[in-house]
Amino acid sequence: MEPEKKSNGAMVGLVIIIILLIVGGIYVWQSNKDALEETPTPALSEEDSTELNDLEADLETTDTSVGVDVETVK
Repeated sequence: MEPEKKSNGAMVGLVIIIILLIVGGIYVWQSNKDALEETPTPALSEEDSTELNDLEADLETTDTSVGVDVETVK
Protein backbone atom coordinates (compact mmCIF):
# COMPACT_ATOMS: atom_id res chain seq x y z
CA MET A 1 0.00 0.00 0.00
CA GLU A 2 1.11 3.45 -0.80
CA PRO A 3 1.09 6.04 1.98
CA GLU A 4 -1.32 8.91 1.46
CA LYS A 5 0.31 12.12 0.41
CA LYS A 6 -0.89 15.25 2.11
CA SER A 7 -2.10 17.88 -0.29
CA ASN A 8 -1.50 21.46 0.76
CA GLY A 9 -3.24 22.91 -2.28
CA ALA A 10 -6.22 24.20 -0.32
CA MET A 11 -3.98 25.87 2.25
CA VAL A 12 -1.83 27.51 -0.43
CA GLY A 13 -4.95 28.77 -2.22
CA LEU A 14 -6.32 30.19 1.03
CA VAL A 15 -3.06 32.00 1.78
CA ILE A 16 -2.97 33.49 -1.73
CA ILE A 17 -6.57 34.72 -1.41
CA ILE A 18 -5.85 36.30 1.98
CA ILE A 19 -2.75 38.04 0.63
CA LEU A 20 -4.72 39.39 -2.35
CA LEU A 21 -7.44 40.72 -0.04
CA ILE A 22 -4.90 42.46 2.17
CA VAL A 23 -3.09 44.03 -0.80
CA GLY A 24 -6.42 45.15 -2.30
CA GLY A 25 -7.53 46.65 1.00
CA ILE A 26 -4.30 48.60 1.35
CA TYR A 27 -4.65 49.87 -2.24
CA VAL A 28 -8.23 51.07 -1.69
CA TRP A 29 -7.30 52.63 1.66
CA GLN A 30 -4.40 54.57 0.14
CA SER A 31 -6.45 55.74 -2.85
CA ASN A 32 -9.23 57.02 -0.55
CA LYS A 33 -6.65 58.70 1.68
CA ASP A 34 -5.11 60.48 -1.32
CA ALA A 35 -8.54 61.59 -2.58
CA LEU A 36 -9.39 63.12 0.80
CA GLU A 37 -6.10 65.02 0.90
CA GLU A 38 -6.69 66.46 -2.59
CA THR A 39 -10.20 67.73 -1.82
CA PRO A 40 -9.90 70.94 0.22
CA THR A 41 -12.77 71.92 2.44
CA PRO A 42 -14.37 75.13 1.21
CA ALA A 43 -14.24 78.12 3.55
CA LEU A 44 -17.41 79.99 4.37
CA SER A 45 -17.85 83.07 2.28
CA GLU A 46 -19.03 86.33 3.79
CA GLU A 47 -22.47 85.78 2.26
CA ASP A 48 -22.75 82.30 3.82
CA SER A 49 -21.70 83.50 7.25
CA THR A 50 -24.18 86.38 7.06
CA GLU A 51 -26.96 83.98 6.12
CA LEU A 52 -26.05 81.66 8.99
CA ASN A 53 -26.05 84.59 11.43
CA ASP A 54 -29.49 85.64 10.17
CA LEU A 55 -30.84 82.12 10.64
CA GLU A 56 -29.39 81.94 14.14
CA ALA A 57 -30.97 85.28 15.07
CA ASP A 58 -34.31 84.11 13.65
CA LEU A 59 -34.09 80.91 15.68
CA GLU A 60 -33.44 82.87 18.88
CA THR A 61 -36.44 85.14 18.31
CA THR A 62 -38.89 82.39 17.38
CA ASP A 63 -41.47 81.58 20.08
CA THR A 64 -41.35 77.84 20.65
CA SER A 65 -43.81 77.82 23.55
CA VAL A 66 -46.90 75.81 22.61
CA GLY A 67 -48.74 76.19 25.92
CA VAL A 68 -49.27 72.48 26.54
CA ASP A 69 -49.26 71.09 30.06
CA VAL A 70 -47.25 67.90 29.89
CA GLU A 71 -48.82 66.53 33.07
CA THR A 72 -52.32 66.48 31.53
CA VAL A 73 -51.32 64.78 28.28
CA LYS A 74 -51.54 60.98 28.48
